[in-house]
Formats: sequence, structure tokens, C-alpha cells
Amino acid sequence: MKLTARHTVRAAYIGYLTQAITINFAPLLFLTFENTYDISLGKISLLIAVSFLTQLSCDLLGVKFSDKVNPRATVVIAHLCAVLGMTGFAWLPEVLPSPYLGLVLSVILAAIGGGVVEVLVSPIVEACPTEEKSSAMSLLHSFYSWGLAGVVLLSTLFFALVGIEHWRILSCLWALIPAVGAIAFCFVPIYDLSHLKQDDGKGDTSLLRSGIFWIFFIIMFCAGAAEQAMGQWASSFAESGLGVSKALGDLLGPFLFAILMGLARVGYAFSGGRIKLFSMIAYSSVLCIFCFLLTALSPLPIVALIGCALCGLAVGILWPGTYSLAASRISFGGVKMFAYLALAGDIGCLVGPTAAGWIAEAFGNNLKVSFLVSIIFPALILLMLFLGFRKPKRQK
Repeated sequence: MKLTARHTVRAAYIGYLTQAITINFAPLLFLTFENTYDISLGKISLLIAVSFLTQLSCDLLGVKFSDKVNPRATVVIAHLCAVLGMTGFAWLPEVLPSPYLGLVLSVILAAIGGGVVEVLVSPIVEACPTEEKSSAMSLLHSFYSWGLAGVVLLSTLFFALVGIEHWRILSCLWALIPAVGAIAFCFVPIYDLSHLKQDDGKGDTSLLRSGIFWIFFIIMFCAGAAEQAMGQWASSFAESGLGVSKALGDLLGPFLFAILMGLARVGYAFSGGRIKLFSMIAYSSVLCIFCFLLTALSPLPIVALIGCALCGLAVGILWPGTYSLAASRISFGGVKMFAYLALAGDIGCLVGPTAAGWIAEAFGNNLKVSFLVSIIFPALILLMLFLGFRKPKRQK
């Protein structure tokens, strides 16, 4: 069978499923790690920082070396790192002198896999000879949402039916997806990325001096911050706001958030580009502001939860839409531009939920105050759109 660009795109879907697994599986087991290995919750919470800092390091390395690496070999190695990280949760804490060191190494390996996949998969899809690039990019990023929803739902079902004490088996089962991705990228065609490389002969200089690039950089930062400020705290808010169990809180919080985020991305992908990206990002930002207000100010817990879930619909297009809009406006950006934008988004993913946690703690563990303050992120996106696109008709 002759492999085509369609097979490359499908392999890329597996890449984003891999990223969702490597980021979101371990947090479901934090309390289990605490009880199993007698590790303080403070040390376990550092695993979040280790994961995101590892991904930021991958972004920085992508900025420096993205034009020099072999994309096929690199993306295959990334998937294999994810396999090692996910299976490592099952055995590294048992064989190393310190179980905590085993968890840290597993998180680092998994995060390397997810981080490198994030840097390379988007430009690989952008290079494919397909029409409607923005639709393809939106559909690609929807698989992160489906991955997040799948991790939460299937892991919850596994724990309920098989028992959480068998979590090591589940960790190895989730490793099968990046294993399939590694095999797929060994064979699918990888199209020439040279037209995505910087072509003005000035390297990073012209990109970093471009005002429109910094507009996109800030938009990407705010997209990551808005998404994770709600996504990371959705489960806790559902539990504290409605007084439900953790399992039900996970399903009502991050699961619904992920489903609606995925539907937003798929919906735009199948719109055929009939809705301009500028308008879509602007409307999504306004909806995001409304959702944060609804969640923060509603006196009824169920209405606040609706605002929380709808926020997934609002933030869905922000990340992939920014990628596509930047690619259409900055012709000389190259693969490095994708790496820079991934860096901006990951910084936002670190800053958004961290700031939300600090603010909530400062106001007596009140997450509603955090959500109210988080309005600054979608509002800043609207401001950047106004500064960079005062005439929307200029958009290609």
C-alpha cells in the first residue's frame, strides 16, 4: 500500500494523543503515589513543575536545533521516550534506591516525548500537501482534547472496575499508543520542510524583530494560560463547588472541558475555512471572558460548572488558530517559529494554573477569585488582535 499525506496526518494524530497521555496521566495518580511510596504531597506537586520545565526545555532546544535535526528520526525517538516514561512509572520507582527519583525520571522521559512531539508534529502537518491548512491544524489539535478526555474517562473506568491498586498495568497499556506512533512515523512520508525554514537569510534576527511575531507570541502565551487556568483546576472546582467525589468531579470538570474543547476544534476543521480565523479567535476570546465571569460570579454551583465546561469550547480554537494564523502572516518564520510559539504556549500553561493556585490560596482557597482574575488572558488576546489586525481584510 502506498502511504500518502493522509497517513502522515493520521500519524500526527497519534502524536497529539501521546502528548495528552504524557501530560495528564500522572496527575490522576498523585494521591496514589503519596500513599504507595510515602512521599509528601509537596514533593509530588513538584512533578508538575518538572513536567512543564522539561517541555519548556524541549521548546528551547527546538528553537535552536529545529532546522538541523532529521524530523523523522527525532519524532520517532520522541515517541520512544514517551513509551519509556509511561512504562517507567510501573518499574522505575521499584528498582531505584529512591521511589521519588523513579517518578521524576519517568516524568522527564514522558515530558521529553510530549514536548518534542509538540514542536515537530505541527510543522510536519503544515508541510503536507493538503488544502485548508487551518482546518487541518485545528483537527490535529483536537486530538489532544480527545486524548485528555480519553485519559480521564478510561482511567476512571479502569480504576473503578479493575482497582486503582493495578495502576501500573494501566500505565503500560497507555504506553501502547506512543509505541504505535513510533512505528507509524518510521514509514509514513515526511514532506520537505525546507519551505518552512527561514528564507530571508537573517536567521532569528528578523523573526524576533518582527512586531507581528510578538503579537502571536503573546496570544499563544495567553491561549495556554487561559486553557490551563481552567483545565487544571476544573476537577477541584467541581469537587469543592458541588461536593461530589473525585471520580465524578473528574468527569464533570476536566472531562466535559476536554470534550467541548475538542468539539470546537473539530467544528472549525469541518467548517472548511468559511469562518475567518481572526474572527474565530476574537469570538472565542469574548466567549472565554463570559465563561470565566459565569464561573466566578454565579451563585448557583451548577451554573458555575456550566461556565467551566463551556470554557473548553471557548479556548478550543485559540492554540491551533494562532499556529495557522501565524503561518499565514509570517512567511519567513520557519520551523523555529512553531518552536517559539510552542514555547510561549507552554510558558502560559505553566503560569496560568500556577497563578490561579496562588490567587486562590491568598483568598482562602477561593477558586472563583482565580477565575475572575484569569479574565486578563482572553482580554489580552483581544487587545493583541486589535493591535495586529486593525484591518481584518489583510488576512489571507
